[in-house]
Amino acid sequence: MDFLGYKNKRVIVSGCFSGMGEATARQLVELGAEVHGLDYKETSLELASFTQVDLRDPAAIDAAVAGIGGKVDALFNCAGLPQTAPALDVMKVNYAGTRRVTEQVIKLMSEGGAIASISSTGGIGWSQHMPQLMELISIDDYDAAIKWCEANPDHVREGYAFSKEAIIVWTMLVSSRLIKQGIRINCTLPAPTQTPMMKHFEEATPAAVLEAAMQPINRRSTPEEQAGPLVLLNSDAAGFINGVALPVDGGFMGGIATGQIDLSAMMGGR
Repeated sequence: MDFLGYKNKRVIVSGCFSGMGEATARQLVELGAEVHGLDYKETSLELASFTQVDLRDPAAIDAAVAGIGGKVDALFNCAGLPQTAPALDVMKVNYAGTRRVTEQVIKLMSEGGAIASISSTGGIGWSQHMPQLMELISIDDYDAAIKWCEANPDHVREGYAFSKEAIIVWTMLVSSRLIKQGIRINCTLPAPTQTPMMKHFEEATPAAVLEAAMQPINRRSTPEEQAGPLVLLNSDAAGFINGVALPVDGGFMGGIATGQIDLSAMMGGR
């Protein structure tokens, strides 16, 4: 029984070179999907197609998606930059580029389509920044959104947390419109995950923050443990899940909600 329903479906995975995106693309190939990859670096996976694309370039995004063409059943937004990259680049890739990919792929979707994006437990502070996030999200144009970021460095800060907050709020906001077209959109909030990007987080993040984010399970996730929930969210089995920011964190959010984890170390005064 094809419980997840991926056999012969056409899907796109951005960020398929390494980490969670590579694990997601690999699982989808194993499930019988026709997988088309997008990334700045070329993947070693045997996919139906691969297109090199820089998510900092909206024209390149448009061309890449148009090059895939045809009907697309599911999109997995896994591309991202860490906070060691320039803040504006982080916002371009993690938010504006991800949104641009999604908006272009939606044009290729019909009823039953599904989108899953990777946010982060680092975006946990989204509810405290709703006025600023809604102001940014209300801007439809890629270049105008980046100009807003340039004009608001105090809100953007290092770029990473704010970009992940933006993905969460944008997902919840746009889900109400897309579901009327029969298209679902959700995102995941991974805990610290042992990917090639982790060394950048270790450089830029105090050890106490990373340790707090690993509670209560007290270990890092594997890329495969993050890929599984993404694959599930876009599957036939999750057909009534929409507008959800799903923690994939070993119980971290539950620990916060019940007062068992001290959030002050993570928030850092934000």
